[in-house]
Amino acid sequence: MTATSPSRLATLDDLERLLADLEAGHGELRLGKRSRQVLAALTGAPQQAAVSSISDLAVRLGVSPSTLSRLSQRLGFEGFAGLQAIFRRHVTEGQHFYSDQVSRLLEGEQGDDALGRLTRLGRQESANIGDMVASIDGEALERAARRLAEARRVRIHGRRQFASLTSFLAYGLGMLRPDAAPLDAAGHGIADALARLDGDDVLVVISAFPYTPSVLTAAEVAARQGVTVIALTDVTNSPLARAADECFAVPNHSLFFSNAMCAFMLLSEGLLSEVASQLGEDGVASLQRREHMIGELGDAL
Repeated sequence: MTATSPSRLATLDDLERLLADLEAGHGELRLGKRSRQVLAALTGAPQQAAVSSISDLAVRLGVSPSTLSRLSQRLGFEGFAGLQAIFRRHVTEGQHFYSDQVSRLLEGEQGDDALGRLTRLGRQESANIGDMVASIDGEALERAARRLAEARRVRIHGRRQFASLTSFLAYGLGMLRPDAAPLDAAGHGIADALARLDGDDVLVVISAFPYTPSVLTAAEVAARQGVTVIALTDVTNSPLARAADECFAVPNHSLFFSNAMCAFMLLSEGLLSEVASQLGEDGVASLQRREHMIGELGDAL
């Protein structure tokens, strides 16, 4: 068996192989029992290791921050940031996420036909929706809707399959209030779009594992500019949560080959409905103007 060299550690798989080598007594590197336990805890919860500060992780693991720094140095890194970068790459790249999802679907078929698979997916989505509704903080939902109703401008940012949810939210908000759009609706680039936002504006960001790096960065940049950030994501310790003023965790456990979307869609509808409630007669007037315009255009639509 070839031992994993600390100087070549670059992925979560590398760390897991190193742990196996250490337990088997292979290689030149030696770590004490407590250090091995800490490394095992980090690799066992890569998302937490990716998004937590060194101080927070130390508290959770029952060690001092200097212990994490020394462990990182023993593994060949200059400091903890080098070790943490492995976990951050893991949660943003997720190289095998989609194929792994399909593999689990195939493994669980047990003779299911198309209707049987649809039924299983339906049950999973129902569970996601139930868990999401049960975990939502009603006051946070009201605050988020109020921010969306009162902001000067609202921009929504999601990539990959969340681009469709971005479009839906922008369309729905646009029916109720002016100046709501996808972040880069003009096609001038994310940097240009972010530069136009300030403390009177709201940015809604949407992403789930494997997180889209550009969405994470946009949220962080917007937060530094004083823009209110509302995050729709998958777990409470998502990387998006660090930059968000309001964060909603949406369970998406499913055998679908990508992120399950039904609970995300329900939350979006709930937010839009609450915005309509917050706007009251102003929202009704906006919808009436749209209806009048549709009637004016007629067949030209």
